[in-house]
Amino acid sequence: MKIQRRLLSSAALAACAALLPLACAHAETWPARPIRIIVPFAAGGGVDILTRVLAQHLGEALGQSVVVDDRAGAGGNLGVDAAAKSAPDGYTLVMATTGTHTINPELYRSLPFDPEKSFSPISLVASVPNLLVVNPSVPAKSVQELVALAKSRPGALSYASFGNGTSNHLSGEMFKAMAGLNVTHVPYKSATQAVSDLVAGQTAFAFVNTPLALPFVRAGKLRALAVSGARRSAATPEYPTMNAALPGFAVESWYGLMAPAGTPQPVVARLTKEVHAVLAKPEVQAFFAKQGADVETSTPAEFAARVKQERAVWARVIKAAGVQID
Repeated sequence: MKIQRRLLSSAALAACAALLPLACAHAETWPARPIRIIVPFAAGGGVDILTRVLAQHLGEALGQSVVVDDRAGAGGNLGVDAAAKSAPDGYTLVMATTGTHTINPELYRSLPFDPEKSFSPISLVASVPNLLVVNPSVPAKSVQELVALAKSRPGALSYASFGNGTSNHLSGEMFKAMAGLNVTHVPYKSATQAVSDLVAGQTAFAFVNTPLALPFVRAGKLRALAVSGARRSAATPEYPTMNAALPGFAVESWYGLMAPAGTPQPVVARLTKEVHAVLAKPEVQAFFAKQGADVETSTPAEFAARVKQERAVWARVIKAAGVQID
């Protein structure tokens, strides 16, 4: 038995040794044709806009066209599944998000892909905190004042979300649980509807992603109280964090580049290096900040650890909220 195991081990090592030159050879010639980045959301949204800027600069660095392929549907699951089933050759990538890789796996009863095993992380790209915003008629100018108001009027205040199970909804549920509030959740079918009704005063407050909220805040149609991330945002440094009022509250959406599992390590390493170089450019950082996003990079290992850690956090929030999608 020991001899057989040794023979099997030797055979496995020999196979790995034989494959290594192939991977290295592929890396030496890569990229030999255009690269595709799948965005699992609609064109014109925040993920799409930032990905297109990254793709342009990445293409210049790699000497090949990098095209963006928008594949929206099922909360991002359709596009992510298409990426997971693509050849692991470095020519198909996906812009993963908090929703697709940490919330959806806990929210949906089953997915056609594994958010961790089906992908090779490359690097985080950006973090986008939500803004806690209220209708200007709400007499609260801080998180503490909003909490006090809600407690003085149990059940009277409502908060909007972009639909059940979205990060906006779950941020509201976390706020509700941590502050001990009795407030009503009003889910909408779209971000546009939710924000329009909030501006009209049909709901009292909401957690809205920064790029969408800022124009309304700057126009005086909404009042921002805090950012949802653990630290102040470089894009909106004037607003305090939720964590300052509710220690432990930290929610922010991130975007990050991934490849199908099995993509040659030298290709992943090259992509990580080039993505970091692109995101270090002042003009790219300025563009991201204008969109309400903070540049954030990582190693592949750090990215993988982030996904695992946040999945555990969202699993607890989703279970407490009693939300599940078939």
